[in-house]
Amino acid sequence: FIPTLRPWDLYDPSRKHSVKLYVRRVFISDDLTELMYPWLRFVRGVIDSEDLPLNISRENLQYNPILGKIRSSVANRVLNDIDKLSREDEPAFIAFWGQFGAALKEGLYDGVEHREKLFKVCRFFSSHDNGDKYVSMDQYVERMKDGQDEIYYITGEDIDTLKSSPQLEGFRSRGLEVLFFTDTIDDFWLQQVSDFKGHKFKSITKGDIKLDGDDGEDEIEENDEKTDSFVAGLEDILKDEIESVRFSKRLTDSPVCLIAPESGIDMNMERVLKVHQKYAGETKPVLEINKDHALIKKLGDITDQSSEEFSDAAWLLFDQARIIQGQPVKDLTAFTRRMNAFLEKGLK
Repeated sequence: FIPTLRPWDLYDPSRKHSVKLYVRRVFISDDLTELMYPWLRFVRGVIDSEDLPLNISRENLQYNPILGKIRSSVANRVLNDIDKLSREDEPAFIAFWGQFGAALKEGLYDGVEHREKLFKVCRFFSSHDNGDKYVSMDQYVERMKDGQDEIYYITGEDIDTLKSSPQLEGFRSRGLEVLFFTDTIDDFWLQQVSDFKGHKFKSITKGDIKLDGDDGEDEIEENDEKTDSFVAGLEDILKDEIESVRFSKRLTDSPVCLIAPESGIDMNMERVLKVHQKYAGETKPVLEINKDHALIKKLGDITDQSSEEFSDAAWLLFDQARIIQGQPVKDLTAFTRRMNAFLEKGLK
């Protein structure tokens, strides 16, 4: 059975499952790690087998093929019951998912043989209902726009931050649904699962992207001297912090945003790896700018890109993009000075 509330140590790496093994009603073990998948460690109960010999040693039991069949059969049974619950009692299922969903999603990472059934019961928030209701992967695919080949997603720490992400603007304006992934495990199973029913997963915060209405050509960029000079000026000032500057297909309301390069690590994944001390590098992001934003148009009119005014504006844009992304400003003193200078000028 599945408890109503998750135990306090559900995500403790040392936590063991709570299923006891009996053979013909004789107790054998309550801590046999091979009996249950780690992602089902919240399940409690008793397994009584008629197929295992009573006199089998613990060492031999660990490598007995029957144990593997028991584990797989129990996983199938649990997943089938959870799927049935999702169809017959949605409130009870939502309560279950809120308690144990993140643990169950660990199976998407390493439970390859059960991945199809896991996807049936996994639920996610999305931009379809402004992140207020859970959706299944099948529901997402059913709502995909004509000609849409990819499943769009964004990862982050909390749902409210993701809903206000500038990278989401272009997708929302085109009616393209984006999945919100807020559990740490999401960043990891996405590295193992490339697609769902033939539709590849695509992060909206990484690489260039083609949205509805794009013809494959970069219509946003106007290769005139003024535009080239403006982009080159930003890239020169911010060369130590960014990989490049480009006009954005994502932005509709915000002036700037940061995007991970196509060959780099998604920004939230990099943050997670740094927290767990698994990555010590620093991937330079791409700075995307909204050519239609009034602020960008005003900056484009500055002819002297060697001036302090243009340099301060470039750094303020970059710092603004970092703040929106939830990243710290590297030089708070310089940021404050630049902000004060622009406020003083604007109030004159």
